[in-house]
Amino acid sequence: MKIRSVSLALGAEVSGLRLDQPLHADDVCELYDAWLRYQVLVFHDQDMSDEDQRRFTDYFGEAQDLTRTASSLRSAAPNVMYIGNVTIGDIRGDLPHGDMQFHTDGAYFERPTKATVLYGIHTPTSGGNTLFSNGYNAFESLPEDLRRRIVGLSALNVYDYGSGGTARNLAPSPDATRCVHPVVTVHPETRRSSLYVNRLMTLEIVGVERSESDALLEILFQATERPEFIYAHKWRPRDLVVWDNRCTFHARTDFDPREKRALRRMTTKGERPVGATATV
Repeated sequence: MKIRSVSLALGAEVSGLRLDQPLHADDVCELYDAWLRYQVLVFHDQDMSDEDQRRFTDYFGEAQDLTRTASSLRSAAPNVMYIGNVTIGDIRGDLPHGDMQFHTDGAYFERPTKATVLYGIHTPTSGGNTLFSNGYNAFESLPEDLRRRIVGLSALNVYDYGSGGTARNLAPSPDATRCVHPVVTVHPETRRSSLYVNRLMTLEIVGVERSESDALLEILFQATERPEFIYAHKWRPRDLVVWDNRCTFHARTDFDPREKRALRRMTTKGERPVGATATV
């Protein structure tokens, strides 16, 4: 196994492993440690069935059922989802087109997603890239007085955004799934502080007047979207990517809707986020 950093921001490429068969326990430990260090791991040229991907996903935690997804978009297995503009078997792809703003999977749940594992089935010749942003760097880049100001604050995250998941709804349905989480969280394993607000799902900071909340959130959103904190993954068929939702954000660039794009998605359960109590 070889592990090579792919950007200064985050992300590493792993080679020398076949993921269509069980991994040795030592390799699993090394992968997990690399995942905590690099936040995003990329594997190329992997031939993987549903079961292969499920086995790999289990290395990163307990499988998470995709309870928020409409039944028409799900496979028979409740923890499998297809992202794309084509039908796989009899399952229509979810989030089929357009760009998508930065977000964290499951931020609107009490226990958001821990790991997301995405496998490339069909990928466009250009566009449809997944952008990953480093939440640690975003928090650490803020001025000290701003860090002191936001530690201890909480924000409301809502699952209610525009068609295709491309824009936040500023007046969400009262029935929309939602949850309040700290603005700054502490990673349960690395113990590092990370921003935990995102442009697509975070509606407001709790207990702060709305105009002030909007202005403050915009500063934080911009911190998570700084180019120097981002790794852009250009998909090709048979890529497998796994990322840590507890300290990263991800987004998608637009692509030609006449081209096929289909990715198989599985996730693991996370813990309820814990807020930071200090600025470092």
